[in-house]
Amino acid sequence: MHSSFPHPTPPDGTPTPASGAGRWLRRYGPSPTTGEVEAEATLVCLPHAGGAPTFFRDWPPLLGPSLDVVAVCYPGRQDRFDEPCITDMTVMAGEVAAALAPLAARGPLALFGHSMGAAVAYEAARLLRSRHEVRPAHLFVSGLVPPHEVLPGTRHLKSDAALAADLLEQGGTDVQVLADEELRALVMPAVRADYRLIETYRHSSAGGPLDIPITAYYGQDDARTPPAAMPGWRRHTHAPTETRSFPGGHFYLQHHRRDLITDIRDRLSIST
Repeated sequence: MHSSFPHPTPPDGTPTPASGAGRWLRRYGPSPTTGEVEAEATLVCLPHAGGAPTFFRDWPPLLGPSLDVVAVCYPGRQDRFDEPCITDMTVMAGEVAAALAPLAARGPLALFGHSMGAAVAYEAARLLRSRHEVRPAHLFVSGLVPPHEVLPGTRHLKSDAALAADLLEQGGTDVQVLADEELRALVMPAVRADYRLIETYRHSSAGGPLDIPITAYYGQDDARTPPAAMPGWRRHTHAPTETRSFPGGHFYLQHHRRDLITDIRDRLSIST
């Protein structure tokens, strides 16, 4: 099971930085310039609160060589462990958009974000358009209600124990990390910072809706993504919007990874 936590040190098989992305992007598959098949598009994956790019390290083989898969590494984890965490959505989305913009020169660019990562992906897509004149081919969001329905929260103000309990309730977290007091003390600052980022996020309608397709995924048993709310993503684009559910809770994608990735690949082939 993948850990939901940032790692104090890079794991075995440290990925290569994506070309031109500096500290922000990691690639776990072959570079599109060295592989036998030239990538037709780039899929950028954004982790959940407390998450690291290693959450997506199994995705490249399942998506195939026609897609270049890169994952975002937020500050405060892995080889960015010593950098200050970002707690403001505008700052985070702006940094992510600046890192992604150069990738658009290679071809179509799509974004996938889970939970908090879905909000960052959405806001980065808006900034790619307004600041960098880049139009992503598709936005895939997972485990998050539409931006205008994201409610303020106070979990980031609670104790480490309370935050750990919340993570365990969601699933997808390495229980051993939480059980180790020393390791938990190392990772909790990034977890708390990410919670603060999403719980203080307020959607603004300035700039208007996007003009790219949006696909919203969610777990059928995830209380944080009521099925009735998910079609509301259509308010945030002039292009087609679709929703799809999978069995499971907030981290349904761990158990249905292959089906989810197949759906993303099929939809992206149409968008590009």
